[in-house]
Amino acid sequence: MATPVVLVEYPADGVALVRINRPDARNALNLEVRKSLVKALADAADANNIRAIVLTGNEKSFAAGADIKEMAGAGAIEHMLRGTDKLWRLISSCPKPVIAAVSGFALGGGCELAMTCDIIIAGESARFGQPEVKIGIIPGGGGTQRLTRAVGKYKAMKICLTGDLFGAKEAFDMGLVSEVVADAEVEKRAVEMAKQIAELAPLAVQQIKEVVLAGQDASLDAALRLETKAIQVMFASQDQKEGMAAFIEKRKPKFQGR
Repeated sequence: MATPVVLVEYPADGVALVRINRPDARNALNLEVRKSLVKALADAADANNIRAIVLTGNEKSFAAGADIKEMAGAGAIEHMLRGTDKLWRLISSCPKPVIAAVSGFALGGGCELAMTCDIIIAGESARFGQPEVKIGIIPGGGGTQRLTRAVGKYKAMKICLTGDLFGAKEAFDMGLVSEVVADAEVEKRAVEMAKQIAELAPLAVQQIKEVVLAGQDASLDAALRLETKAIQVMFASQDQKEGMAAFIEKRKPKFQGR
């Protein structure tokens, strides 16, 4: 039996680690990988015992981009029928927090995949970029849109129009990366952060993610109204009662996600 292109591990309580596993192809995102990622994230989202997810590759590549060999000969209709845009939306819509642990290359679709996550932890030698223009296409998995929202028009234009690669420190400085750590510490740090989040109130964590994502393209007034409704709903939860009681009683809370 062939080795799966996506592996799922459980490195800590409440944490699922989803690993892209095509080392011979620098973890290029073919259709099989994309569908497997959708399934792995959906399974983690449905599992009551999983509260945070780490998405990673290997030490050489997070994902070096789309699988060019798979798509080179495709026509417009064939490309449309592949439905990769729907798969991207399914990945980005995971309701639980997803942390990208990026080592090595995160290029093209790999950079776009990292941007669908909520937090990006990068190794010092990680390399990012949207080099699609160099092969006659444009970023098609959110690169022209998520990148602009993350770093601003002028940085995004430079990255997409030149196709130049850039390092983890530059990515951090422009706001694309949450944290830069030593290369050997990337996965460990991502799991540590996921475990930290997994120990917090699950309903509050999910509401934070939902409100941040829904509010970023709304007016400030509309986004604040979303936030207000979300915090009001929290007061119907057992976790809110438990969290505040634990604070008053100076003990560690036991959150149940209810």
